[in-house]
Amino acid sequence: MFDLAPDRTGNPGNPRNSEGAFLRLNDGRIAFAYSRYSGGSADDHAYAEIACVFSSDNGETFGDERILVRPNPDPAANETNCMSVSLMRMENGDVGLFYLLKRNYSVSEYLLRRSSDEMETFGEPVRCVADDMPGYYVINNDRVIRMACGRLIVPAAHHPSAMGLDGKDRLDGRAVAGFYASDDDGFTWRRISNWMSLPGGAYSGTGMQEPGLIELTPGVLYAYFRTDLGRQYESVSVDGGVSWSPAQASRFTAPASPLHIRRNEYSGKLYAVWNPVPEYYGRERAKVWTGGRSPLVIAEGEFGGCGVRWGAPEVIEDDPNAGFCYPAIHFLNEREALLSYCAGGVEETDEMCLVRTRIRKVEL
Repeated sequence: MFDLAPDRTGNPGNPRNSEGAFLRLNDGRIAFAYSRYSGGSADDHAYAEIACVFSSDNGETFGDERILVRPNPDPAANETNCMSVSLMRMENGDVGLFYLLKRNYSVSEYLLRRSSDEMETFGEPVRCVADDMPGYYVINNDRVIRMACGRLIVPAAHHPSAMGLDGKDRLDGRAVAGFYASDDDGFTWRRISNWMSLPGGAYSGTGMQEPGLIELTPGVLYAYFRTDLGRQYESVSVDGGVSWSPAQASRFTAPASPLHIRRNEYSGKLYAVWNPVPEYYGRERAKVWTGGRSPLVIAEGEFGGCGVRWGAPEVIEDDPNAGFCYPAIHFLNEREALLSYCAGGVEETDEMCLVRTRIRKVEL
């Protein structure tokens, strides 16, 4: 187990390390990229860079960090925060680095940079999410997928925003979800779906937040969405992400915390990682902010003619005074995987669950 713990003693400090993604490099090393906050604040919109640590022993240990991408320091560029990274091997052999660039509380962009030298340097960014509807976009870490046909898909949540009478930006927490695709290995992108919302009559302060998706069989996609309704919601597309079934409550009970599903490329099995216990009246609160994100569990599933059959979940973490969320999954073989997830708790430097990231090897 390896923790990327916050450190407020430096100048500037490092108050938060969160949300990451893995990639195996051609020389055998495993790269783990993540959001590294620098300065005095761990707020979602505070200054943050994309950093990376590397393992030469199959995930047993990780070395010193290196900064991959940072906001443009020119005030005219209006760049404040880089976070929510995904990594992918592109069809031409490049390493693809996807990340969210925040300009302020109401404007964000999702970008792809490519590296032809195994993450030593990166080229100019390509915008993956067209700003075809003004507002604020959220894409989680480790979320971009490549379909069997080669199509890349980015699941995005859109939050409307506006300036208040006091001159400050206001963000609507109720999200709608849409899907952006590239059919040329990431060089050009377009939105391929209509915007999706919760069914009429569902009272929610979150809407369809933090979408994710997995390809069940060629051309058939399963999408899932964080809500505050006690469950993840779900939808299915049978035409490569263009049209979707109406969203409905899934089997995955949860607080307002993201689910993550990945396929093990060695075995073909599906693995889901999430927090299964919703927040409810009377639930004891942790000593730091966690959003009710404990325990964290993993379940194995297999797709068949009647959908995915999921096995019983197994507990990964269950400390009631910590929170575990925003997982990433990297499979080492049929029976082993590396997991990363936020794991802040009552440690001296932790003020909430999002400030500390943990990497651990698990048996499947």
